[in-house]
Amino acid sequence: MSPEPNSNPFSNRHKQLYKNMQSASLEALVINPGPTMVYLTDLHFHLSERPAVVLFMPGALPAVIFPELEMIKIKTLPYPVRAFPYGEDPRTWGDVFRQAAQEIGIERSRVGVEPRALRVLELRLLEASAPQADFVSAEESLAFLRMRKDPGEVACMQKAVDIAQQALQATIEFIQPGKREREIATELTLQILKAGSDASIPFAPIVASGPNSANPHATPTDRILTPGDMLVVDWGASHEGYISDLTRCFAIGKVDPEFMQIAEIVRQANAAGRSAARPGIPAGEVDTITRSIITQAGYGDYFTHRTGHGIGMESHEEPYIYKENTLSLSSGMAFTIEPGIYLPGRGGVRIEDDVVITENGAHSLSDLPRELVFIE
Repeated sequence: MSPEPNSNPFSNRHKQLYKNMQSASLEALVINPGPTMVYLTDLHFHLSERPAVVLFMPGALPAVIFPELEMIKIKTLPYPVRAFPYGEDPRTWGDVFRQAAQEIGIERSRVGVEPRALRVLELRLLEASAPQADFVSAEESLAFLRMRKDPGEVACMQKAVDIAQQALQATIEFIQPGKREREIATELTLQILKAGSDASIPFAPIVASGPNSANPHATPTDRILTPGDMLVVDWGASHEGYISDLTRCFAIGKVDPEFMQIAEIVRQANAAGRSAARPGIPAGEVDTITRSIITQAGYGDYFTHRTGHGIGMESHEEPYIYKENTLSLSSGMAFTIEPGIYLPGRGGVRIEDDVVITENGAHSLSDLPRELVFIE
């Protein structure tokens, strides 16, 4: 993780966390391995058969329950914690959880959890260690904590975008009739890594041709690219834990003129969404403005998903850009603008960019041409 130059972001993040917890009437919080743990602690634990959690309570040092083989990670943290290591015998793990719960004082507390992240394994150990505690969702508090990116985070996201764009440019010459979707996806993955992405890329690239391109979340297959196909490529890279998520479209040889028209409609919708995004506007208004371009062109029924989703340490996080979302956008929020038109059984077009809200509008981190690219 790259904080702002010459700064340690974690104490400030803890202070903001405690403010969010107070607003939500949470007396404690528990997180297990994942992006939020990295964001708040810089601890990188794998989800495995060995449980690991961090307990936060205002006025107390963060408590880390973890396998003792990971002790070096605790010793190198840039802030103090209370460490509760355990050995390999699972029969002793409950005792360590109880010790931590008692020393931190969560026994009768209202404890927030990440419902999409906390596993039953850790939850059962926590419930047994603090049977009178009330474990409730802290999803909203944590989402707002990570929603506004600081300059260091934006710099990492910009680098992830740069890596992804370089990788696609290096892959374009490989895209040609006769290639299979899987082959192109493999080559793109290789180029993403060669361009400097973290080893763990944010998601497997989508390479969808012909009728497959009408599926927004298609999986690459052995289908061979054929003249007349539309080709949708959705890919991303990762830099120091922050991700990019982009989509561009290609025409293989001569395609149906309707798809050329659709590509221009989607490009205009993408531009309208990027232009509309600014501080103070509801997230849903960006969706409405983007969608209106496609609806007015007669393809509203074929734009089947929201306009975008937040990005940062995860490829899908707050804020979500859908019509009913009344959340007011503010500086530092980062998300995708990705309108699409999908004609079942024929093909589809999607154009996706990553934007960050600034003081005056929205800055697009991605700048690859958005026009349909023709492959002969």
